[in-house]
Amino acid sequence: MNDGPLQGSRDPRLYRPNVGIALFSKRGHVFLGRRINAHGPFQWQMPQGGIDRGEDPEQAALREMEEEIGVSKKLVSILEETEDWLYYDFPSDLKARLPGPYIGQRQKWFALRFEGSDSDVRLDIATPEFDAWRWADLSEVSPLIIHFKRPVYDQVVKRFARWTESE
Repeated sequence: MNDGPLQGSRDPRLYRPNVGIALFSKRGHVFLGRRINAHGPFQWQMPQGGIDRGEDPEQAALREMEEEIGVSKKLVSILEETEDWLYYDFPSDLKARLPGPYIGQRQKWFALRFEGSDSDVRLDIATPEFDAWRWADLSEVSPLIIHFKRPVYDQVVKRFARWTESE
C-alpha cells in the first residue's frame, strides 16, 4: 500500500476516521505522551483517537484530548485544523491483532494552544493510554514516532511549524 500520508488512490472507507492533536504550550512546545506498554525506542506520540458516530472531527479531538490527557476544552484554543485527511496503513502484524475491517487510519489533525498549567494534565482521567508525558520541540518529534506513523507526523511538523512561536 502507499507509504505517503496523502490519500492518493486509497479508498477512505477502508480507513478508520481518526483525529490527531498537536497541543502547543504557551512557549511553543508540543505535548508528547509515552504509550503504556510500548517497547523499544519509538514509544512517544501525540494524542489521537477515533471519531465516534455522530461526532464531527473537532468534537472528537476535544473529547479525545480530555480522555487521554485530562485537558478540558476550556483550557485550549483551536489554532488550525488540517483541510485534508492524512493516512497511514497498519503494518500486517498489527492489523492481524486488531478487530474490524480497517487497514489503517485517516486523520484530521488539530493544532491547539494549551492555556492551562502543567498540573492540569492528568493521564489517569479515563483508561490510561500514556504513562508519562513531556513538552518537546516540534522539530524533534518525528524520530520519536513509530515508523508507520512517521510520514503523517512529518506532515504535521511541516504544517504546524508556525505554532511553535512563544505567545
